Amino acid sequence: MPGVLQVEALAQLAGIVCLQMEGAAPGAVFFFAGADKIKWKKPVVPGDTLVMEVDITMWRAKMGIARATGRAYVNGELAVEVGQMTFALAQ
Repeated sequence: MPGVLQVEALAQLAGIVCLQMEGAAPGAVFFFAGADKIKWKKPVVPGDTLVMEVDITMWRAKMGIARATGRAYVNGELAVEVGQMTFALAQ
Protein backbone atom coordinates (compact mmCIF):
# COMPACT_ATOMS: atom_id res chain seq x y z
CA MET A 1 0.00 0.00 0.00
CA PRO A 2 1.53 3.31 -0.99
CA GLY A 3 2.56 5.52 1.92
CA VAL A 4 0.35 8.41 0.87
CA LEU A 5 -2.71 6.14 1.07
CA GLN A 6 -1.70 5.04 4.56
CA VAL A 7 -1.61 8.68 5.66
CA GLU A 8 -4.93 9.35 3.90
CA ALA A 9 -6.55 6.42 5.72
CA LEU A 10 -5.32 7.75 9.08
CA ALA A 11 -6.60 11.23 8.18
CA GLN A 12 -10.04 9.89 7.28
CA LEU A 13 -10.20 7.98 10.56
CA ALA A 14 -9.25 11.12 12.52
CA GLY A 15 -11.88 13.13 10.62
CA ILE A 16 -14.59 10.62 11.49
CA VAL A 17 -13.57 10.71 15.16
CA CYS A 18 -13.63 14.53 15.14
CA LEU A 19 -17.09 14.62 13.60
CA GLN A 20 -18.37 12.65 16.60
CA MET A 21 -16.88 15.05 19.18
CA GLU A 22 -18.87 17.58 21.16
CA GLY A 23 -19.28 20.83 19.24
CA ALA A 24 -19.22 19.35 15.72
CA ALA A 25 -22.51 20.29 14.05
CA PRO A 26 -24.52 17.58 12.27
CA GLY A 27 -23.68 17.62 8.59
CA ALA A 28 -20.30 19.29 9.16
CA VAL A 29 -17.37 18.37 6.91
CA PHE A 30 -13.71 18.14 7.87
CA PHE A 31 -10.96 19.09 5.44
CA PHE A 32 -7.50 17.59 5.75
CA ALA A 33 -5.16 20.58 6.01
CA GLY A 34 -1.78 18.95 6.49
CA ALA A 35 0.49 16.33 8.05
CA ASP A 36 3.91 16.62 9.68
CA LYS A 37 6.49 14.30 11.21
CA ILE A 38 5.56 11.23 9.15
CA LYS A 39 7.71 8.14 9.62
CA TRP A 40 7.32 4.94 7.65
CA LYS A 41 8.73 1.99 9.55
CA LYS A 42 7.63 -1.06 7.58
CA PRO A 43 6.25 -1.71 4.09
CA VAL A 44 2.58 -2.68 3.79
CA VAL A 45 2.02 -5.29 1.10
CA PRO A 46 -1.14 -6.87 -0.34
CA GLY A 47 -2.68 -9.27 2.16
CA ASP A 48 -1.56 -7.27 5.22
CA THR A 49 -4.15 -5.96 7.65
CA LEU A 50 -3.51 -2.35 8.64
CA VAL A 51 -4.75 -1.60 12.16
CA MET A 52 -5.03 2.15 12.74
CA GLU A 53 -5.36 4.31 15.84
CA VAL A 54 -5.62 8.08 16.18
CA ASP A 55 -5.52 10.46 19.13
CA ILE A 56 -7.14 13.89 18.95
CA THR A 57 -4.57 16.21 20.53
CA MET A 58 -6.39 19.53 20.04
CA TRP A 59 -10.05 20.33 19.39
CA ARG A 60 -11.30 23.89 19.03
CA ALA A 61 -14.99 23.63 18.13
CA LYS A 62 -15.51 27.41 17.94
CA MET A 63 -12.58 27.86 15.56
CA GLY A 64 -13.28 24.68 13.61
CA ILE A 65 -9.73 23.38 14.00
CA ALA A 66 -8.47 19.98 15.12
CA ARG A 67 -5.09 18.29 15.44
CA ALA A 68 -4.40 14.60 15.79
CA THR A 69 -1.63 12.02 15.83
CA GLY A 70 -1.90 8.59 14.24
CA ARG A 71 -0.25 5.20 14.11
CA ALA A 72 -0.87 2.14 11.99
CA TYR A 73 0.29 -1.40 12.68
CA VAL A 74 0.76 -4.60 10.68
CA ASN A 75 0.93 -7.80 12.74
CA GLY A 76 1.49 -5.72 15.88
CA GLU A 77 4.52 -3.92 14.41
CA LEU A 78 4.47 -0.17 13.75
CA ALA A 79 4.18 0.49 10.01
CA VAL A 80 3.57 4.25 9.88
CA GLU A 81 3.44 7.07 12.41
CA VAL A 82 2.07 10.57 11.82
CA GLY A 83 3.26 13.07 14.40
CA GLN A 84 0.64 15.71 13.60
CA MET A 85 -2.38 16.00 11.32
CA THR A 86 -4.34 19.25 11.03
CA PHE A 87 -8.01 19.56 10.05
CA ALA A 88 -10.44 22.40 9.37
CA LEU A 89 -14.17 22.13 10.04
CA ALA A 90 -16.72 23.55 7.58
CA GLN A 91 -20.34 23.70 8.61
